[in-house]
Amino acid sequence: MDPQAYPEPTQQVELVQTHISLVFLTDQHAYKVKKAVDFGFLNFTTLSRRHYFLQQELLLNRRLAPEIYLEVVPIVGRDAGVRLGGRGEPLEYALKMRRMPQERMMDEVADRNELTLQVMDRIIAILVPFYQQAETGPRINKFGELTLIAYNHEENFARTEKFIDRALSKEAFKDIVAYAWGFMTRNEELFAARICQGRIRDCHGDLHMRNICLANGVYIFDCIEFNPRFRYSDVAADIDFLAMDLDFHGFRKLSDYFVRNFAQAANDPGILELVNFYKCYRAFVRGKINAFAAEQGSQSAAARRLALDQAQAYFKLAWEYARQG
Repeated sequence: MDPQAYPEPTQQVELVQTHISLVFLTDQHAYKVKKAVDFGFLNFTTLSRRHYFLQQELLLNRRLAPEIYLEVVPIVGRDAGVRLGGRGEPLEYALKMRRMPQERMMDEVADRNELTLQVMDRIIAILVPFYQQAETGPRINKFGELTLIAYNHEENFARTEKFIDRALSKEAFKDIVAYAWGFMTRNEELFAARICQGRIRDCHGDLHMRNICLANGVYIFDCIEFNPRFRYSDVAADIDFLAMDLDFHGFRKLSDYFVRNFAQAANDPGILELVNFYKCYRAFVRGKINAFAAEQGSQSAAARRLALDQAQAYFKLAWEYARQG
């Protein structure tokens, strides 16, 4: 937190925590440090693993936001403290990024009722060629197979059972599980067709409103780097994440507009058959992530309470999708 530890002059340093990272904000930059955590689906418990995944984060996010992602820098010992960058034995590593204006994050723009159809069109115009150019092939296509999709769901359900009666009700959990398995059972041919059509790609994996900045352009950042299983997916699963988040924030008309117009621009009408299924999955994942965050002792009591409230709200939305069928 010492401003003298940074390579550029800064008046102050702010700390923002997530369940997997520490982000230090200077006047101009953000420095992300990964926490030494193991949640099963990600493992940052060694310095070498944290260094590797920061490098992956840099590489992968430059696909959509090269202006933001700058470099991975070592954190080295200096006198009685540390310094970011320079020579010395690395004690830790940080990903250096340009700091984006918080007030231009998509969720905050939406909260001020400044989100328009034109903004959605700009996002679509970026995403369509991104997916068209994204890697695909036999190795990635495996992640569109129903066995892998079912495995992702089963893992979510298994890791979330302990939150029943705290973050979601038994009835909600039962209905969501039944809906997911029922949809997969009834639509084997649909999932197989998606693979044949080349719709399984190396996607973003975490495409929600807080990962989009609308500042002198559209910047889509913070993709999944820690586990390709969550990034290799049907394009429908990726865009339905943002559609779900628009629903969550009360912008259902914009959500519908986004999905319909993306499907048209991408010449992919099959997306429309999968909307509810993947929205349910994405809402459940967000509920799970917030439920885990609510358990972290390193967070303040207020932050844990907020995380639990968010978990409950996302699980409620997943339940709504499940009941809609």
